[in-house]
Amino acid sequence: MSADNVEMLKAKELDEPIASFLNMKLVELTPGYSKISLKLIPEHMNFNGMVFGGIVMAIADQAFAYAVNSLVMPSIATQFNIHLISGASVGDELIAEGKVIKSGRRIGVSEMTVTNQAGKLIAKATGTTVVTG
Repeated sequence: MSADNVEMLKAKELDEPIASFLNMKLVELTPGYSKISLKLIPEHMNFNGMVFGGIVMAIADQAFAYAVNSLVMPSIATQFNIHLISGASVGDELIAEGKVIKSGRRIGVSEMTVTNQAGKLIAKATGTTVVTG
């Protein structure tokens, strides 16, 4: 079933509204693992002149969603925790990787990392999902 989920998710990528709106790209997807990229632009900055933390969270959440749904679909987030470790800059390419740690019949646990193009750690996150189907 997970191989079918991977192919279905890859086919849906271009039509996903939030990914299209933020210009997130699916780089890699295998059962239980995903990699997403996002090039930071001036519109991602907040009033303090820094990249908005919600943008970092969004790419981590996207990696989370792809990783868990590649195994069990539909899986819905019930908890997401993120530690913003370093700042990112306009022009950086963020890379988010999602890895499923535990995929059960009802609950899943995943961890995500967000780095920039140089490998600098920007954020670490964990998430929990429930199977709804």
